[in-house]
Amino acid sequence: MAQREQQREQMAAPGSEWWRTAVIYQIYPRSFADASGDGIGDLPGITSRLDDLKSLGIDAIWLSPFMTSPQRDAGYDVADYRDVDPLFGTLDDFDVMLNAAHARGIRVIVDLVPNHSSDQHVWFQEALKAGPGSPERARYVFRDGRGENGELPPNNWESVFGGDMWERVTEPDGTPGQWYLHIFDATQPDFDWTNDEVREEFRSILRFWLDRGVDGFRVDVAHGMMKEAGLPDYAPVADADSMGGGEENVPYWGQDEVHDIYRDWNRVLAEYDGDRALCGEAWLPTLQKTALWVRPDEMHQTFNFPYLMTPWDAQELRLVIRESLDAFGAVGAPSTWVLSNHDVIRHASRLALTADSPQGDGIGPNSQGKPDPAIGLSRGRAATTVMLSLPGSAYVYQGEELGLPEAMEIPDEFRQDPTWFRTNGERYGRDGCRVPLPWTAEGPAFGFNDTGASWLPQPAEWASFARDTEERQPDSTLNLYKKLLSERAARRLGSGSLVWDDVADSAVAFRRGELHVVANLGAEPIELGDDVTFVVQSEPFTGTALPPNTAAWFTRG
Repeated sequence: MAQREQQREQMAAPGSEWWRTAVIYQIYPRSFADASGDGIGDLPGITSRLDDLKSLGIDAIWLSPFMTSPQRDAGYDVADYRDVDPLFGTLDDFDVMLNAAHARGIRVIVDLVPNHSSDQHVWFQEALKAGPGSPERARYVFRDGRGENGELPPNNWESVFGGDMWERVTEPDGTPGQWYLHIFDATQPDFDWTNDEVREEFRSILRFWLDRGVDGFRVDVAHGMMKEAGLPDYAPVADADSMGGGEENVPYWGQDEVHDIYRDWNRVLAEYDGDRALCGEAWLPTLQKTALWVRPDEMHQTFNFPYLMTPWDAQELRLVIRESLDAFGAVGAPSTWVLSNHDVIRHASRLALTADSPQGDGIGPNSQGKPDPAIGLSRGRAATTVMLSLPGSAYVYQGEELGLPEAMEIPDEFRQDPTWFRTNGERYGRDGCRVPLPWTAEGPAFGFNDTGASWLPQPAEWASFARDTEERQPDSTLNLYKKLLSERAARRLGSGSLVWDDVADSAVAFRRGELHVVANLGAEPIELGDDVTFVVQSEPFTGTALPPNTAAWFTRG
């Protein structure tokens, strides 16, 4: 009891927890830094670059999956939730990285994948051997097929990665048997979250990593763990968002029962000191529904995907910021802000696309509406300048601080995303935002490692985006991010509120105390007035007229 009271004393007062205002940097481990030289990033590589992240000015890192996996979906197919995949190192390497991050004041969030496991997970292998009606199969969503001999899938659902959402198994006696559900790849069978054994297993997994000292979890597919009773047929509308962000009443997304799981997890995290946090990946049709994930007894954060998906349009951007602050504020939670991640086209390219590109489709050599690189980079820098001035918590995806564009010209033979294969090349998928980072303009693999190996090919033009090059350029995207993050921290922009300014129809404009923030999303310059003192400009310019595709922080008087 005394220990528990001591832990409580170490926690921040309600409303001042670290995650409310944090800038969290997403690391995609296989593409961040490779210490072993095998072409795949690893935990020692992350440790070796922590000083670079400290100098950037972030508060925490979030690591995409590094747990034991056959890597059919880049680690989002987990075979052992309590160990590190040898590709990335060992548990000892994880502990070294965690302690090194904490020593630099950087918190660590790890990815947790509870919707599904790998088909190589011991539980699924037991389910295949045990047969229909067994307790082992009850951990997953197994069903008999339709048709005279069960030869048809249990319903018409289509996988996010293309094709049927069901796979038929061969029973232990060698006969065609039941079908199992997989929202994603066939190697990723969905757990049955109505099963108490599944729920207890994940409580144990949470505690395993919390006991090691992690500061929280990003929860993959947080809106997909419960399915509508009876698994009714459902066909999405044409060109629907594959993750369900634009549709109501999808039977495998956003079921009300999922909230009980997160209330349970909230209680587990509350057993630990240090304000451990849960952040959900939940693609939902409205911000009001998204906010339900962060009610006081559930998750602490959830990604603001409506903000991420907002096009380069002043009216729409003003609207989504207003709605975000209202929706999250109504439940006492901070809004989050995010522009890029490992599943979407990098925003330095996406904001200049001239044709639709549904989430998950990606862009490649034959895509229509490819972006102008200069316009994309300018809009990307301006969008970040707005994002990092907003109250709440912001997420930064590795490489965006360098202004990296989407890698669009990856040859077909090098592609690895399951989406590419399951759609027979009709959808490029997410490889373009996952290419290993350029650290140095010279040397093997642009400094990603010492051997030149790289699991996805790096574009030759990325030499100009290398970190060592940008360090030396005062107006580089890297130094813009450093300036923004430094001023954000000094001015405490993560907390408080904003006041809207009416500058121009083509502008997003507001005040954060004495600081004015204006972004020009139009085609003509916007005059700001003679009494302006600039704090940050997303692109260097002279005079007081804000150019198109540019944002600025400034004071008056």
